[in-house]
Amino acid sequence: MAPLPAPPTAASASASAFLFLSPPWSRSRYQHPKTKPKPTATILCSSTATAAGSASPSLSEQLEPLSRTLLHDKPTPIADRPTPEPTWVNPTRPKPSVLSLSRHRRRSPSANTSSAPLQPLLRALRALPEDADLAGTLDAFFLQQGQGAAPSPSDALLLLNYLHPSWRKTLSLLAWLRALPAGTFQLDTIFFNVALKSLRAARQWPHAEGLALDMLDAGVPLDNITYSTLITAARRCRQFAKAVEWFERMYAADGVLPDEVTYSAVLDVYAHLGMKEEVLALFDRARGSGWKPDHVAFAVLAKMFGEVGDYEGIQFVFKEMREVGIKPNIFVYNALLEALGKTGKPGLARNLFEEMVVQGVDPNARTLTALAKIYGRARWGRDALQLWNKMRELKLPADNILCNTLLSMCADVGLVAEAEQLFNEMKNPECRDVPKPDKWSYTAMINIYGSNGDTDRALQLFGEMLKGGIEPNIMSYTIVIQCLGKAQRIQQAVEVLEAGLEKGLKPDDRLCGCLLSVIALSSGEEMEMVLSSLEKVNQNLVKLIRVLGDAQVGADDITKELKSVLNAAAPEVRRPYCNCLIDVCHNHGFPPQRAREVFHLAQTYGLYSKVQSRKDEEWSLDLRSLSVGAAKTAFDDWMQTVSERWVQHKALPESFTVYTGSSTHKFAQGLASAFAAHLEQMAVPFCPSESQAGSFISSRDDLVSWLQRSSSPAVVAG
Repeated sequence: MAPLPAPPTAASASASAFLFLSPPWSRSRYQHPKTKPKPTATILCSSTATAAGSASPSLSEQLEPLSRTLLHDKPTPIADRPTPEPTWVNPTRPKPSVLSLSRHRRRSPSANTSSAPLQPLLRALRALPEDADLAGTLDAFFLQQGQGAAPSPSDALLLLNYLHPSWRKTLSLLAWLRALPAGTFQLDTIFFNVALKSLRAARQWPHAEGLALDMLDAGVPLDNITYSTLITAARRCRQFAKAVEWFERMYAADGVLPDEVTYSAVLDVYAHLGMKEEVLALFDRARGSGWKPDHVAFAVLAKMFGEVGDYEGIQFVFKEMREVGIKPNIFVYNALLEALGKTGKPGLARNLFEEMVVQGVDPNARTLTALAKIYGRARWGRDALQLWNKMRELKLPADNILCNTLLSMCADVGLVAEAEQLFNEMKNPECRDVPKPDKWSYTAMINIYGSNGDTDRALQLFGEMLKGGIEPNIMSYTIVIQCLGKAQRIQQAVEVLEAGLEKGLKPDDRLCGCLLSVIALSSGEEMEMVLSSLEKVNQNLVKLIRVLGDAQVGADDITKELKSVLNAAAPEVRRPYCNCLIDVCHNHGFPPQRAREVFHLAQTYGLYSKVQSRKDEEWSLDLRSLSVGAAKTAFDDWMQTVSERWVQHKALPESFTVYTGSSTHKFAQGLASAFAAHLEQMAVPFCPSESQAGSFISSRDDLVSWLQRSSSPAVVAG
């Protein structure tokens, strides 16, 4: 099979344009110690031998790159962003410095100018509707004042600044000024800049870009404030490709250089586009021009490195801050804490927080939210609660995001009593230092009770939401239905779903996956009840289940229906869907081959690509992301492969390892115990590993001996 070409992206095209502008010496001082050359292509099927000491990758591993472009005839582009053209630079002219270390001088109204004469006009403009044409009111006022049809420049600026919150009135005033007779009023750059700032504040990017193009057509020069306003407006409106386009146009313009505001904005844009090399190159070029990075720039760098989990990059930020002698402020600390959380460094995050307090920087709600998330991921529940108690002692600010994060953290680590205490404080009207619970607070508590198997308490809280006028979100419905399904209260789960549908609930892929798991846990009559409700929101999924249960349906039809369902589902739910479908096949007596067929198709589509790993000395099977039924199917299929190789007298490795995980989470479902029961039923010679909890090991000699004792190798097929 030929390699799949990677689709072009705006980021790559912009990178080419940027590097074309960059001189040869412009290279980042940051070098990742683990950087390796990128492969030129991804080979899906190859007969070339791998490096010594390892066997060829399995077909499922080779197919892994297809998992994001699942089953479609053409690969889905990673991003659909317009690509700005490279900017041509005249090679006969010297390249200017990348930055202007001072902004162009702003022209402002005279300090002695009073707005008193304009007060009647201001009141009249305030009374007009937002979309009114201001021309008639303006003409009447200035004619009455004896100024003719045109205001003075200072009056025009006062009016534009006054109308700043209303972008429609700002544009109407600017249009009136532009329509004045030639020679009566000189409309220069500053007036357009004020209007652009109004459009930026209102996030009206199409109007902002249109106004800038009008300036170019009218011959009004664009200064660095104009470009900076445009670029920051594009960033606020998430028009990142447009921001890059205007930055490159600015760089090519005569005499217009980026200033510190523009620079920080462009760094942020490049970071959002994932253009790491461009961020670092621009940073180095700016440093070479004598620019001292500000807190915004360092926060952008920290966020960028944190998004990709690059700890060495975060260390680079610390180093650069020390070199320029800048002390982190609250925004930089928050960015660094969030970055350390994404790199899985809870200890360093805690040390950074302690340093922050020692330096006299007061944490805010975002700081504490970042720490709560870090501690929750690390299962440091007690540390998070100590942080909460410390926050309460110091009367530090708390908002809904922080409190809900703490509740979610309690759900992650199984701290029921602590979550109840916090939730009750939020409900207590006398506790004024914590916010009142919202739908996310209730959802977090329902999740805690549902995960803990306390179905009645979860239902009670769900009903309390409804009575209190807090509309449950789709996550609330999903958790309650899942909880009822685990408790085998299928009819109540259907009733909750039907009530939600009557209120306009629109089930998403996750809720449909939850209903699939309920179907797997239900009996025959109950299964039909759930299918009847599911059919109202996802007919293709119900059709697939019917097809899987029909022994007369062939493999081609199974493939067609499964392909249709998976293509319509979000990528993150495709593997859970397959897990649940395999469970349904196991639990409802579907034809014996169905579970194996779904598993093999999911492997073909790259959904189970990392389950099996083969090396010359060891084969391993990682079941930690699978349901109980899918884990059994994967293991039986694995053992079938071992049996076939033994029959064909092919080489087998010295050892075999199966990983099921050994979560100490209070709410863990216990895949390890279910798998141990399956091993006992099959009498396969795997035993728990003494060195690594949650794993089972066997040797080649033990497995071969077991295969020899079996009456037929086929018995291991399950």
